[in-house]
Amino acid sequence: MTSTTHHETQIVSDPDVPMVRIIREFDAPPEKVYRAHTDPQLVAQWMGPNGMENRIDQWDCRTGGSWRYVAIQDGEEYGFHGSFHEVRPNELIVQTFTFEGFPDGVALEKLVLEDLGNGRTRLTATSLVDSFEGRDAFVASGMDVGVNEGYEKLDELLARS
Repeated sequence: MTSTTHHETQIVSDPDVPMVRIIREFDAPPEKVYRAHTDPQLVAQWMGPNGMENRIDQWDCRTGGSWRYVAIQDGEEYGFHGSFHEVRPNELIVQTFTFEGFPDGVALEKLVLEDLGNGRTRLTATSLVDSFEGRDAFVASGMDVGVNEGYEKLDELLARS
């Protein structure tokens, strides 16, 4: 039986800019972490909190592409969509993120993959929103639970692949 290491996730709200930064290390090389963020079949397996199912409606992960998925939990459906602004394999994904229940709250997200050597990667995800109120609502929504549980599922997925 193999045990999977779960690293601590840092979630930091910037005091001067309406931004949230998430930093997490993974015991997998950047290529595997990148693939898990860009292959819709893999994304659906790990994204979000436990007990949530994801249906990928569209996932065209390339510069200029777009995406949409529906998160389903306890019979309720929540839609999300965005556009990929810049995609560089194994290095960078810049995208927008919109929760369809609050369509005016568009976030700009930047995911940077850093090769730490020895088959390890640091992911730094920065989400910039248009107001401190929007940022604080995002943080208060329980996103930390979804991020932590999602990354634990991602650890398991990376260990299996």
